[in-house]
Amino acid sequence: MHMGLEDILTTYRDEIIEGWIRLLHSAVSERYAERPLDELLFTVSRANDANFAVLVHNDYSRIDDHIEWITKIRLEGGFSLSEIQNAYEIYRTTLVPMLVKELDGTELFRSLERTNECLLYTIKKFSNYYQSLHDKEIRDHTENLEREVEKRTRELAESESKYRVLVEEINDGYFVNQKGVIVFANQAFCDLHGYTPQEVIGKPYTDIVAFKSLSIVQKLYEKRMSGEDTKDLYVYLRRHKNGNVLPTENKVKRILYQGKYAVAGICRDITERMETERRIRESERLAHIGKLTTSLAHEIRNPLSSVKMNSQIILKNTALDDNDTRRMEIVVLEISRLERILDEMLDFARPVRLNLVPVSINMIMDTCLEIMDARIRDKDLSVNRRYAKRLPTVLADQEKIEQALINILLNAIEALPERGRIEVATKQLRTDNRALQITITDDGPGINTEDLPYIFDPFYSNKKRGTGLGLSNVKKIVEAHGGTGYVAPRKPHGTRVTLTIPLKEMT
Repeated sequence: MHMGLEDILTTYRDEIIEGWIRLLHSAVSERYAERPLDELLFTVSRANDANFAVLVHNDYSRIDDHIEWITKIRLEGGFSLSEIQNAYEIYRTTLVPMLVKELDGTELFRSLERTNECLLYTIKKFSNYYQSLHDKEIRDHTENLEREVEKRTRELAESESKYRVLVEEINDGYFVNQKGVIVFANQAFCDLHGYTPQEVIGKPYTDIVAFKSLSIVQKLYEKRMSGEDTKDLYVYLRRHKNGNVLPTENKVKRILYQGKYAVAGICRDITERMETERRIRESERLAHIGKLTTSLAHEIRNPLSSVKMNSQIILKNTALDDNDTRRMEIVVLEISRLERILDEMLDFARPVRLNLVPVSINMIMDTCLEIMDARIRDKDLSVNRRYAKRLPTVLADQEKIEQALINILLNAIEALPERGRIEVATKQLRTDNRALQITITDDGPGINTEDLPYIFDPFYSNKKRGTGLGLSNVKKIVEAHGGTGYVAPRKPHGTRVTLTIPLKEMT
């Protein structure tokens, strides 16, 4: 029986599909070999039916639909253009032997020609559509990448902004020490050490550690870099650019910085904290001394008062000769001196309570000099007054300030030889317009340098008849006003005592 092209495609449909699947699974690519046979049966059947519509009915709509459908599937599967082109070519490989077997002459020629036209259209149409989708996918991917880059750039900018807030704008210093060199530091770290960022970066960390703390800091750094467990928080002395040595606290960790191990840390100045702790310890110590002093003073005062009263009664006895009278006068004078010592001890032990009123420091200084005038004249001392004009009034306890200034003047008078010189000066500080400064200077023998750190300590004195409480009470009074006091040697000889009192708001 003579068969036409339609008959062949219908009769041999299953054989064409089976042959096509077999070659797809074995001869095209690993990707096709990995596809399930059920899936290939479905896709090949649709492709075969679409080809049938073209070859028999000249209907290209089904092949167009098939191309759109299969292109999306194969793009998602990661198939290349050449793989799918080869897959379509298998249809020719499978069909042609059947055409040659059943047809001859002109009919065979036309069937082969028709088959070639169908495959040419299919492969060309598929290639163009596949390429357009592939290009679109690339464009979409590129756009997605661009959007992702923009997103990451925004996130990076936000991260840098947060970093600047967290690192650059914090009050504590932040640094990274790598191979013993500072490779990163924020502005606060630079300020703590008195350097600019350009000066700090590249500087060996040993240059900014005080010699006294250098060995321990080096040991901690070496242990940390070797991975050995060591404390993260430690206190040391840093060295400022101006040469000052200041107490500092570091909290550090070993990190990876630009691919290499380094030590990162937070550096904090603890000068104020150390001073507060020192003051607390000193207050506790003085409170204990104060209790003992108060108890001792009260125990001594009562019998001392009795001795003084009886001595004064004996002095009224006219039967005493001149020598005995003089001796009793000396007893009374010494008892009075002991009472003054007891008063100093009680002043030291007693908390300072202030009665703040607006006062003129210049007038208080004049009052103190008038009180001490007799002692000044006894030694023929000269007094030079250098007062600042238009000095503002200050809220202070006049009686307590007078007590402090008289104590200082007494020390100066006792230290000076005859015809010595005292200078008193007042001024408003230029660097701090909220404070006044009082300076009392003498040209006496001065104070030993080794004594200076202890000059305000209670009971510390080099005088034969001194209690060592005068300057201690001066310090208590000045600090109660929120001020400071210090003693320094005067060149070429002598002593300078400086008191600073803050100007408080009047309420």
